[in-house]
Amino acid sequence: MSFENELEQGRFYIPECLACKKLVWPPSEFCDGCNEETSLRKEEFKGKIIEFSRQNEEYFCMVEFGDSIRIMAKMIALPKKDQIVKISKCGISEGSYFFQVI
Repeated sequence: MSFENELEQGRFYIPECLACKKLVWPPSEFCDGCNEETSLRKEEFKGKIIEFSRQNEEYFCMVEFGDSIRIMAKMIALPKKDQIVKISKCGISEGSYFFQVI
């Protein structure tokens, strides 16, 4: 399965190099370090909020996973800097990725 196929099903998995074990972002079938193939690492990733802002009643957070992967995600509750979160909802809408954290 590919990253996008899993994301369409509401599952957030990160590609990991089969050879050097590096997490690869943006998602790719090949490692950007050693050019070997990747496989989706199937676990529930926890990230840390490093920034956030608000527009109307919605909060938007920059969430960091590991030390190199950053995504923009929505959050319903008031976020806090350095708060540990996990993906609660994700997918692809109109060709764009979307993520929500709790």
